[in-house]
Amino acid sequence: MTISDATPEQTLRLAWHAPATRWEEALPLGDGFLGAMVFGGAAGRYQVNDATVWSGTPETSTDELRRVVAQGAGPERLTEVRAALAAGNLDRAEELLLTFEGRYSQEFLPFVDLGVELPGAQQVEGEPARILDLDRRLVTETLQVGGARVERVSRVDARTLLVSITATEPLPEVRLTLTTPLRELGRTSSGETLSIDLAVPVDGAPLHEPSVHPPLRYAEQGDGGYDGFAAAAVSVWSDGTTEHGDSGLVVRGARTLLIALSSSTRAESWWAGADDEWRTVSTETIRDRARDRATGAIAGGRAPAADDEPRHPAAARFAIGGRREGLWDVDADVLLGDDGLRATVAAEYGRYLLTSSSRAGGPAANLQGIWNGELRPAWSSNYTININTQMNYWAAGPLAVTACAEPLISLVERLALTGRDVARELYGCRGWVAHHNSDLWGWSLPVGMGHGAPSWAIWMMGGVWLTHSLWDLYEFTADDDLLRERIWPLMRGATEFCLDWLQVDADGVGYLAPSTSPENSYRDADDVPRALGLTATMDTELIRSLLQRSLRALDTLGLTDRLRPEIEEALAVIPEPGIGSDGRLLEWSEEVEEHEPAHRHLSALVALYPLELITPDGTPALADAARRFLDARGDGAMGWSWAWKIALRARLGDGETAHELLQQALTRYDGDALRHGPVDGSEWGGLLPNLFSTHPPFQIDGNLGFPAAMAELLLQSHAGVVHLLPALPAAWPDGWATGLGVRGGLTADLEWSDGRLVTAVLRNPRPEPVTVRIRYGTTDRDVQIPARGEHTVQHPVDEFPVRLEMETGRRQR
Repeated sequence: MTISDATPEQTLRLAWHAPATRWEEALPLGDGFLGAMVFGGAAGRYQVNDATVWSGTPETSTDELRRVVAQGAGPERLTEVRAALAAGNLDRAEELLLTFEGRYSQEFLPFVDLGVELPGAQQVEGEPARILDLDRRLVTETLQVGGARVERVSRVDARTLLVSITATEPLPEVRLTLTTPLRELGRTSSGETLSIDLAVPVDGAPLHEPSVHPPLRYAEQGDGGYDGFAAAAVSVWSDGTTEHGDSGLVVRGARTLLIALSSSTRAESWWAGADDEWRTVSTETIRDRARDRATGAIAGGRAPAADDEPRHPAAARFAIGGRREGLWDVDADVLLGDDGLRATVAAEYGRYLLTSSSRAGGPAANLQGIWNGELRPAWSSNYTININTQMNYWAAGPLAVTACAEPLISLVERLALTGRDVARELYGCRGWVAHHNSDLWGWSLPVGMGHGAPSWAIWMMGGVWLTHSLWDLYEFTADDDLLRERIWPLMRGATEFCLDWLQVDADGVGYLAPSTSPENSYRDADDVPRALGLTATMDTELIRSLLQRSLRALDTLGLTDRLRPEIEEALAVIPEPGIGSDGRLLEWSEEVEEHEPAHRHLSALVALYPLELITPDGTPALADAARRFLDARGDGAMGWSWAWKIALRARLGDGETAHELLQQALTRYDGDALRHGPVDGSEWGGLLPNLFSTHPPFQIDGNLGFPAAMAELLLQSHAGVVHLLPALPAAWPDGWATGLGVRGGLTADLEWSDGRLVTAVLRNPRPEPVTVRIRYGTTDRDVQIPARGEHTVQHPVDEFPVRLEMETGRRQR
C-alpha cells in the first residue's frame, strides 16, 4: 500500500481547534513551485507564494560586479589587503575589504492572496477546525453553513492550489477574491476564470539597509528590459452558477465546487533556462500559461486527491515510542504530550516541509522554504549560505528524499556561472566563488553596501560549503552519472578557487588571508573585537575536505586531471585544527579570547558534522576537543543552532545531551513572533502555533535540520562505516524507523526495544550487489546484499551496538 492508497486513519494527521488569525498559525502546503498558507474559517484566506517571485533581475549580480570593480576592488587591492594583514594593520585591511562589497542579494516576496469565503460559516462543535495530513499533503476543514455540513479540502500540486468544497445542501454563495501585495497591472475575467496581472520589483532592499529608498523598486527605463511580469489565475468548476463581482467571483447554489489557482512568471522562464526565452516571452503567453494551468487542473470536475507518492517521494518514516498514524491534537498531544510522539512529529513535519518546498525543476528552498507573507522579510528570506541553505538539505540523504535536493544543484550551477567572474575580477583566481548570501539570480558577490561588518559579509567559502552538500547527495545515491555530469564540474571549479586562495608562509604552512569565522569575532590584545587577522578553522577544514573529496571523485570516475598534483601539494601544507590550553578545539589558528563565548554558530565543528574529518574512532583527541567546544558554547538559542548542536552531539555518541537540546527546541514559543530577537543567546526561540521553528523570526532551517539531526541519532553512515542506533537517547527505549538513507545507495529499516536493536533490514536498490561487513562485538561477518535485494540483521541482545563496514568496490574509503 502506498500513501496514495492509505485511508486517513493510516496516516499522520495534526489537528488545530481554531482557524488561523495570524500568519504564524496558518498551515503550509506546497509542491516546490507554489506555496500556500491555509488560514481556514469562514474567510478562507490562502496566502500564496510562487517560488520564482523574487525581486531583482537576471543581470543584478553581473551589473553590481561591474560597479564594484569600477570603484577599485580587484586583485591589486587584494594584495594591499594581504599586506595590511601581514603588517597587523587590521583597520586598514578592513577599510580596503569594504570596497569589495556589493549592495545586497534580493528578496523572496509574497505573491497573491486568495479568499474562498463561506459567509455565515461556523466551526462544527467538538471537531477540529483544521487537520493537516502530513502523508497525503491535505488540509481538511469541516464547517457548518446554516443546515449544511461543508467539507473544504486543500492541497498544492502541479504548480496549482486546489480547493474542493462539498456540502450536504446547496450553499447560498461562495465568494472568491484575488488580491496582491505587489503592483497590480490589471485583471480580466471570462466565464469561470479570473486573471490578475502584476509586476514584481526589480530591486528589493533588506530590512538591515534602511537607507535605501524606495525599499522596493519596480521596473523603469534602463532596467535591461526586464519587467518582472507575473500572472495569477483562478478557475472554478461547480454545480451552481458563477457570477462576476467587483472583487472576484461569486458562486451560488452549489453543493460541489472545485477551485484552482495557478501562477506564471517571467522569472519562471529564466529559471527554466530555455534559450533565453525570458527575454522574448510575451505577457500574453505568461498570462495564458497561468490560466491554462488553472483550467486544466479542474477539467471535468477532478477533485483534490491524496498526493502521488511515486512522483513526490518521501521514503523515511518515524515512530519514536511506537506511535505514528492517527489524529494528534497539536496542543495536547504534541506540544504538551508524549516525548516520543513530539519527536516523531518533528521528524515527520521536517520531512513534509522539505519535500513540499523543494522539488526537481524548481528553485531551492530559501530561508522560509517556500512560504513568506512579508514584503520585507527577515534577512530577505534569501539563501544564507554560511549555514542555513546547507542545513535546509541536510535531511535529504538521511531521509532518502535526494530527488528533492535537485534544486540545490541548480542553484549551485547558477552560482558557479556568476561566481566565476567574481573569482577572476575580484581576486584573480581560477574557478568560482560565493560568499554569505545569494538569491534566485545566483548572487555571488559579498554583500554589505560598503559598511557590512567583515565578520559576516567577508567570507569566501559559501560556495565551497555548498559543494559538500552536493557530495553528500552523491554519496547517498551512489549515482556516478550525477557525479560526473553535474556535481564534479562544480567541485572542480570550487577546488580551483581554493588552490589559488590558499597561501603558504615562509615555514611552508598553509593559511588564508583574509579569513573569517562566520558571524563571530575574537578580542585582540587591546580587547577590540576582530574578525580578520587569523585563519579560521572552518575555512581550512572546508578546503581540506573539498580537496580530499576531489581526489576521491577523480578516482571514482577514473579521470586524469592536471589538478591532482596541485591538490596533493595543497593537502600537504594545510594545518590540522588546533587544540587550546583548555582542551577545546580552536576556532582560529591561534588561541584567542572569544568576543561571544556562547556564539550561535559552531563553525569550527564543521569538521565533525556535516563533514567527517573528525570522528570519535578515527581522531579521538580532536573529537574530545570538539566535545569541550560544544560544552563551552552551552545550550541552544534558536532553531537552526539547536539542530546543528543536536547533530554534533549525535556524531559524538552523546544521545542524552542531544535529547535535552531537542526538548528545548520543541517547546512552544509564546513571545512576539514578528519581533527580531537578539542573536546573542540571551533569548531562546521555540515552536510557533503552526509548529514552524522560530528565532524569532521564523526560519525554516530549524524545522528542516531537526529530522537530519534525529536521523543521526538512529543511524550514521559516514567515514565508510554504518552505525545502527549510535546515540539512542534513554528517553526513546522503543520505536521504529523505515526508509532511512545510507551512504552507498542503501536504505535501512530499524526496530528497537528496551533501548536495543531488535532488527535491521538493509535494502539495496542498486543494479549491482553490495558487500557489507557486519561486526557483532568482536565478531566480523561479510554479507553480500544482492542487487535490488535486502538483508535482515537480527541483533543479539548482548552485543551492542552493531557496526557495518561497507565495501563497495571503487567507492571504498
